[in-house]
Amino acid sequence: MLCAPLHQPRIERVRAVALALALLGAPAAGAQAPAPNPQMAAAQASFDSLPETERKAIQADLIWAGHFNGAVSGSYGPLTFRAINALKAGLKGAPDGTLSPVERRALAQAAEAARATAGFRLISDDKTGARIGIPERILPKRDAAPSGSRWQSQDGKITLDTSSSPPGETLEAVFEKATAATPNNPGRKITYKLLRPDFFVVTGETPTGKFYRRLAAGPTGLRGFSIGYEKALAGTVDKLVIAIAASFDPFPSGLMAAPSVMFGSPAAPPVATIPARVTERHGVGLAIAERVAVTAASAAEGCRSLRVGGRAAKLRGPAEGGLVLLEVEGGPAFSVPPLRAEVPGEQENLLLLAFADEGGRRAAVVLPGQGLRIGAKLAVLAPLQPGQAGSPVFDRQGRLAGIVTANPSDKVLIAGVAPQRTYAVADGAVLQGLLTRAGLTTAVAAAGPELSTGAVVERVAGSVLPVVCGL
Repeated sequence: MLCAPLHQPRIERVRAVALALALLGAPAAGAQAPAPNPQMAAAQASFDSLPETERKAIQADLIWAGHFNGAVSGSYGPLTFRAINALKAGLKGAPDGTLSPVERRALAQAAEAARATAGFRLISDDKTGARIGIPERILPKRDAAPSGSRWQSQDGKITLDTSSSPPGETLEAVFEKATAATPNNPGRKITYKLLRPDFFVVTGETPTGKFYRRLAAGPTGLRGFSIGYEKALAGTVDKLVIAIAASFDPFPSGLMAAPSVMFGSPAAPPVATIPARVTERHGVGLAIAERVAVTAASAAEGCRSLRVGGRAAKLRGPAEGGLVLLEVEGGPAFSVPPLRAEVPGEQENLLLLAFADEGGRRAAVVLPGQGLRIGAKLAVLAPLQPGQAGSPVFDRQGRLAGIVTANPSDKVLIAGVAPQRTYAVADGAVLQGLLTRAGLTTAVAAAGPELSTGAVVERVAGSVLPVVCGL
């Protein structure tokens, strides 16, 4: 069974649910209408000030908490406004469409509990090549389907199939078949249908069941998935379908976190492919002196060449405490952020600055973080991805609290969003020790008033630098 956060006491009309599911296949632009009143406008401005990853994470968490039936687009509108207020009603919060840090943590915890209970995991389907989130505790039975893979509940009341077909049959032809009347099943009816040039969505019901189907067209043919379930389970499975649809990527690019489990007895072994040779590895550096940067040792390990902020660099001394210093050649002196002396508290809200791939280039991003203690060591809960080792961690006053030493080695997306995971951090004391032994010093700042995310970024962004390791 799904956990409590997925249950929703109110009864929703079939068409409303179908429309929400269809929105998950629609383009992000225009997915939600502009804010129609001053209160929503203020809430939208607050939401839009967050990094895109955090906006999408909130919407994904709202799906798992059972409050949101829209697309995880990062765009704020009436659906997000109502979903946040539905959550806040249970937390006795004001219905203003915004989340306080305490409410955000409560939402994240509820969503994570729901995911864990469902056993939700993003997999690469070896039969179709698509990526999709599978609730493995809800659908533990896996087998081959006629043109893909099949997952079922133990009692057979929920079935999810993936499918693929080579170029040939058109999306329009399959759509016509999927929406046509079926004389041998007169009780079947379509409750929503949407056809676009590159995908379609069809939802419907039978006297005893419901179904959802999505199919996308790409250069290698058609790929899609369908899920059918008994109507008696709609109260919980409707929300689960939305989460699965949000995670679906029919023609993914890049590497998966882990290969999916093989099953069945294929007639022929899979064709081996030779991956392109990786010539670069990325990381994040932080200016710590006029022409010296610090990064995670893992970001600079085994490099034939190093560039920091587009300038040639070389190691300055051995690694210590998971960190290395890099001496950067030429160019103007760096701006150095102030250091925080005290260790961040448990569950303290933090900000991480990093770089991510966007349109073939490395773009600066701001990520939410939360302080953790693992024994005597500092860690951070944050949505890091490969190439973000060495990300600096700042408190809400713009002071440097530490450097991420762990190297995120796998790309993981859940419902299209990077999940929060735990990473080791070298705190201020470790960094101070490294600098002292290298004959360097940096300013230590006392506590001050909290700043907005934008103000913190404006203060420290010039100190955060992309690191490129030539292999």
